[in-house]
Amino acid sequence: MPDFALALHGGAGTIARHLLSASAERDYRQALHDALQAGAALLRQGASALDAVEATVVVLENCPLFNAGRGAVFTHEGHHEMDASLMDGRTGRAGAITGVRSLQNPIQAARLVMERSEHVLLAWPGVEEFAREHGLPTQPAEYFFTEHRYAQLQEALQSGQVRLDHSQDAPVPPLEEPVPFDEDPKKKMGTVGAVARDVHGHLAAATSTGGMTNKRYSRIGDSPIIGAGTWADDRTCAISCTGHGEYFMRAVVAHDIACLMEYRGLSLQEACRVVVHEKLAPVGGEGGLVAVDAAGNIALPFNSEGMYRASISSSSPLFVGIYKEE
Repeated sequence: MPDFALALHGGAGTIARHLLSASAERDYRQALHDALQAGAALLRQGASALDAVEATVVVLENCPLFNAGRGAVFTHEGHHEMDASLMDGRTGRAGAITGVRSLQNPIQAARLVMERSEHVLLAWPGVEEFAREHGLPTQPAEYFFTEHRYAQLQEALQSGQVRLDHSQDAPVPPLEEPVPFDEDPKKKMGTVGAVARDVHGHLAAATSTGGMTNKRYSRIGDSPIIGAGTWADDRTCAISCTGHGEYFMRAVVAHDIACLMEYRGLSLQEACRVVVHEKLAPVGGEGGLVAVDAAGNIALPFNSEGMYRASISSSSPLFVGIYKEE
């Protein structure tokens, strides 16, 4: 049994080799490597799984390559609305935040909600007041601005479509008429997240996102929803999801995997396969997730062409992947 295990994701979708330049691919791989190492270093020192997933996600939030924190996409109104959540598998406690606009690291605010309030989910603007009262760092709008994300917004505004992450993406299909996941090219889901098992045998999960480009009316996806985008229970597994959030919410993906393990006795790999490939894919629920179970086994399933992902454990070497064949 591994002493520790850690896995992360940086988004899923149609991430094909011909869509990434050699330099862009190197940048993504290095960023995934750096985030994984940040969490793994803590786990090797005996830190908690909760500390490890938070630290891993902070690195991803600070990197403008990913749709979370500094790299968050723009809303229809031209600002940012970021969501995050995390869960402690040891205690079953959880914290989540939604719609924040100025918090430098949304995942830290989610943990603050879990540890310093009697609530699970707080929304903007109240959550920012709560975070400032406890000294969390904030940033001006310029900190979150990137030319790439701004160009995505302009393209989305011209087309009148809500889009999942990058500027080359296809529009989101209407939920009333779901499109099979392999018929909607160039989509990328830009959530980040991490799951871990620490040397004490405890699990944790964390997820953070900037949402959808050109989203309106304070739309919220699965990332801040405990049981949909994030779940952790020492008895079964820890899960962090990335994908088209409406489908993941309706399927309660993260909790469903844990239930298949607890009630039907499925392995982590089999439970993930059933949910990702048999439940989500046929109805158009494109995306993936990272998972770790109580024994330290890791799963990185996705039904899209690619998913930015990385993993490591005390008994397996560091792995960084982008494409399906890896």
